[in-house]
Amino acid sequence: MRALPFAALLLAGCATTSVPVAIEAPTVAATAETDPVDTAADAADDPAIWRNAGDPAKSLVIGTDKKAGIHVYGLAGKRLSFTPAARLNNVDLRDLGGRVIAAASDRADIATAHVSLFTLDTAAAKLVPLGRFPVGPGEAYGMCLWTRASDHALFGFVVLKDGRIDQVAIDLSGAAPKMKTVRSMKLGTQSEGCVVDDRTGLLYVAEEDVGLWRFDADPSAPVTATPIAKVDGKTLVADAEGLALAPSGRNGGYLVASSQGDNAYTLYRLPGVTYAGRFRIGGGAIDGTSDTDGIELMLGNFGPAYPQGLFAAQDGDNAPATQNFKYVSWASVKRALKLR
Repeated sequence: MRALPFAALLLAGCATTSVPVAIEAPTVAATAETDPVDTAADAADDPAIWRNAGDPAKSLVIGTDKKAGIHVYGLAGKRLSFTPAARLNNVDLRDLGGRVIAAASDRADIATAHVSLFTLDTAAAKLVPLGRFPVGPGEAYGMCLWTRASDHALFGFVVLKDGRIDQVAIDLSGAAPKMKTVRSMKLGTQSEGCVVDDRTGLLYVAEEDVGLWRFDADPSAPVTATPIAKVDGKTLVADAEGLALAPSGRNGGYLVASSQGDNAYTLYRLPGVTYAGRFRIGGGAIDGTSDTDGIELMLGNFGPAYPQGLFAAQDGDNAPATQNFKYVSWASVKRALKLR
């Protein structure tokens, strides 16, 4: 969901209250951008990244077009394949020992949330549909996956537009996948972005106009949410949208959030979720990003352009072309923010 322009947010409240001013953010240039999606207006939404450890140059980025389907791009940004599907919103993937599974929130039926499953054929750079699976009542919005460390069980979290979060167990052991809703959690208002830290079993969810929350991802755990960061107009500006992780060690690293309201990205240092800085994308030969919905970050060597990791962000205004996704070197972000 797009927020009002940041200037409009300031004007809306200046007559009666003092409105916070967002902290300035350094600008980091995009290294590459994807081919634009085929549909106009608000269409591109959320990326996911698969890193080819054996040949980083052949790594892939998946990106949803919530009006038409789902794309697979190479590191140069060229579209390698497209799979038609109605109203896919957020997407996440997991490499399960050579079999790469992608899951997308499916909004084709706004009365009943669904998850669409795919296998990513990494050699052909193509997504192979595995089916659509009902989750529960409501409109599917956010989507993220978790692989439990203790037994490698695969779970998905579907964030409904009204703030409900349904956890599903995904069984891939048979000839056809099976999906079962195992618990539900609830935030107060519209929510979307989510990410799970596979190391710690912690689920992070963005409630767009309120802030960021943390849950224990295990299905046997309490459903109580812990607040970890506020939409304060300074470090994080509504809408709080996509979430991504830069893990380091047992529980360190960074949580990254799309501060959509002022076209920035906010970092929080883990495990304490303390503010660590913010940046914007722009200032290079490739146009910058604005109104970003989904983001993704994968650490590791992706080749000379991305020696420490790849950050991908949806661009809500890629005029005169339709929306697309921008690629940024994680090393450039760290350098701009003077991170270790």
